[in-house]
Amino acid sequence: MYFTLIVLLLAMVFFIQGKIRSDIVALSATVLLMLSGILSVPEALSGFSSSIVIMMLGLFVVGGGVFRTGLARWIGSRIVNLAGTNETSLLLVVFLVTAFMGCFVSNTGTVALMLPIVVSLAANAKIGVERLLMPLAFASSVGGMFTLIGTPPNMVIHETLLKAGENGLLFFSFAPVGAVALVVSLAMLIPLSKLLKGKNKNKDKNKASQKSLNQLANEYQLVDSIYRVRVPANSPIVQKKLIDLNLPLQYNLIVTEIRRYSRSSRLLMKEVQQEIAGAGTVFFAGDTIHLLGASKDVAFFAKENNLQLIESEEGNNKSFQFFKVGIAEVLLLPDSFLENKTVLDAQFRTRYGVNILCVQRKGNYIVKDLKSLPFLSGDTLLVQGSWDDIRKLSEEINNWVVLGRPLEEAAKETLDHKMPLAAFIMVAMVVLMVANIVPAVTAVLLAAILMVLSGCFRNVEDAYKSINWESIVLIAAMLPMSIALEKTGLSASLSSALVSSVGSYGNYALLAGIYFTTSLITMFISNTATAVLLAPIALTAATGVGASPYPFLFAVSVGASMCFASPFSTPPNALVMNPGRYTFMDYIRVGLPLQIVMGVVMVFALPLIFPFYP
Repeated sequence: MYFTLIVLLLAMVFFIQGKIRSDIVALSATVLLMLSGILSVPEALSGFSSSIVIMMLGLFVVGGGVFRTGLARWIGSRIVNLAGTNETSLLLVVFLVTAFMGCFVSNTGTVALMLPIVVSLAANAKIGVERLLMPLAFASSVGGMFTLIGTPPNMVIHETLLKAGENGLLFFSFAPVGAVALVVSLAMLIPLSKLLKGKNKNKDKNKASQKSLNQLANEYQLVDSIYRVRVPANSPIVQKKLIDLNLPLQYNLIVTEIRRYSRSSRLLMKEVQQEIAGAGTVFFAGDTIHLLGASKDVAFFAKENNLQLIESEEGNNKSFQFFKVGIAEVLLLPDSFLENKTVLDAQFRTRYGVNILCVQRKGNYIVKDLKSLPFLSGDTLLVQGSWDDIRKLSEEINNWVVLGRPLEEAAKETLDHKMPLAAFIMVAMVVLMVANIVPAVTAVLLAAILMVLSGCFRNVEDAYKSINWESIVLIAAMLPMSIALEKTGLSASLSSALVSSVGSYGNYALLAGIYFTTSLITMFISNTATAVLLAPIALTAATGVGASPYPFLFAVSVGASMCFASPFSTPPNALVMNPGRYTFMDYIRVGLPLQIVMGVVMVFALPLIFPFYP
């Protein structure tokens, strides 16, 4: 017992200090308990097979798909339109929307879905995301108090009542309690959240000079140099290969890319294919060809081949959607094999699969007649190609240097054409979870797989990168702690001692003892484990004083769910810790006052909703 207590206290100290990553602290605590023999190997590793952890993995992928397709940004912009850019209004809207979702979806799922949306929302409103993410986590827990399925402790006390021969709880039996929690939370969080404002203002200072892909396109004036033509069915170039057209010599034009759209009539299955044109590329009716050159040359080419010129008024900016094709700057080094060679001589597209769109030389941007321009050392080339070819280009360190971090910038570009599909997958997942058609973890994993297979990520690696592994390991490593506390009798001893010491002072004192004991223990172990441990104790205590078990069991559920002073007491708190760059003390400063006030209010409110003696 004492060794477990020491390990727990040491873990708390390191969590508070924040000098060692939280996942490493949690893993170290689990290993110590395993080495001491308190936990067996299967028990120590049980957290990694927990349905909660597996569901979190899937939800990170779903949330990543929501972010990568631009759906998060779209929803965030709608919230901004609704609430404006006022921080308090945004906090209020985010809290209410999240709480509503939390009524029907698990609090973990709610936060994972809302996390990318709120990050985009904060960026659109130009406010610190740290002001919104902690309230987001708290709102999901508050929303879970409205319904039977909202949070696991609700189900625990429902099962406890049924086993005791009492009437079970209805779906909305928790709604009055949830309403009280909502009012208290908002009243406290609006002023308390200001303590989080601006704490990460300088975190991206070093990234300020990094050019975005659209900034790069604007710098090289591609809007004035790229033209688009559409291939109708009666065009003579249909079924012809690019090499047969001899565009560079005959028309002084370069094909930068081709986009093809699916012929499917189903909106959600609409597909756009973006590809670099090669010598063997065949043109089809409906293709959109992107051409680099002078407007008169484009007009001449279009007229001769019966092509439809897409005017700039239709949105030239739409040309710069970096789905599978991107751009990057390449600086030529002295003694590069390209020196004094022209574009045609270098055969850049044939060798490396990329186009040269522009050459920057001594501050001048050269776009016209590139085919005959000799390269000089010190030239900066703007190249276009698939992201995989650009990555390979960066490996040629003897001839040039790829400037900036184009692949990182590519990850920021959203796949807008996949937005309807991502929305459909997310809504279908929520419906499956609410209707309880399949287990929640099954619905989440199915949605995650569909996000990957449907192309809502550029590749599988992108999906893996969307997972916050620190949060996953933290929760998976801390879950076995509840097993250790239960096996050593530490939880039962602490709970029984606290409850028995206040039972003689009346029902309110006993209710307060149960509530704050639950609240205290939840700061160290998961809320589900706490509810499982204390629900039988609360039932026995209520029976001992001849009172109704309902207010006491509700005290367990609310006390376990309304724990805000610790980052690992509930999965939502842990999920927002790293994105918000919170420390343990941030939860103490903001969450502890809310947790205490919530407890005081609930001690008096629960007997009014569920009387001691009906």
